[in-house]
Amino acid sequence: MRHFDNKVAVITGAGSGIGRALALELARHGSRLALSDIDTGAVADTAGRCEKLGATAIPYQLDVAQRAAVYAHAEDVRTEFGGVDLVVNNAGVALSADVLDMDWDDFDWVMNIDFWGVAHGTKAFLPDVIASGDGHIVNISSVFGLMGIPSQSAYNAAKFAVRGFTEALRQEMRIAGYPVGVTCVHPGGVSTEIAVNARGIPDNVDRETVRRGFELITMTSPETAAKIILRGVRKNKARVLIGPDARGFDLIPRLLGPHYEDLGVPLYRLGKRAASRFGIEL
Repeated sequence: MRHFDNKVAVITGAGSGIGRALALELARHGSRLALSDIDTGAVADTAGRCEKLGATAIPYQLDVAQRAAVYAHAEDVRTEFGGVDLVVNNAGVALSADVLDMDWDDFDWVMNIDFWGVAHGTKAFLPDVIASGDGHIVNISSVFGLMGIPSQSAYNAAKFAVRGFTEALRQEMRIAGYPVGVTCVHPGGVSTEIAVNARGIPDNVDRETVRRGFELITMTSPETAAKIILRGVRKNKARVLIGPDARGFDLIPRLLGPHYEDLGVPLYRLGKRAASRFGIEL
């Protein structure tokens, strides 16, 4: 996909963060947009901003964890737009919890949105993307899809699953000769609401404190992330790394192999000390 003019783009999690930034960037390039989020007010706001840029943008409420809802959404988009060229499975949530202490409901919540949401969106729209003749699927993983991190086992599990699913899909499209590009995206620290809205934050920790702490370690804005992702789509890149921290996460396991896990304890202790400066006890 060399250009985005008049392309129909489907974006989940478009109410904020990378999803909103992608919608606005595609609006500037003349795309027609089907935007979804579980937060109706937020996605309506994104659609309104896109329309001010001259784009056709329709907001939808969608819980990507619900398979039937995603398939119904695909049918609605098909009816409204006539087809689909680009799908960005972006909706995501986070959880911080050790395996021993993790609540099953929280584990299911992360997996249902972060992995199954990606699988649902891919399966529901893939026939349309193939039929477009110049289609592309973008699935958002994470740097936590490159390395296992203590207290992030559920998030790791979902994001590693997205990576494997997407890499297999890309090969399948090539073997079948379908005109579909497939890209797996691994963002590092991007200035979004994901940390503030995460589960597993201690009750005695103020969410605004979490926000300030997260902002200190983010290296990339959503707007920059959106530009990098779309550049990757144009070049049909298999993997897109966002931020210098993502390049580090990609390099470390390549250099150290499974021995990168030996870094887990000192890095975790370093993280605890940093968090304690903001009154967060891990």
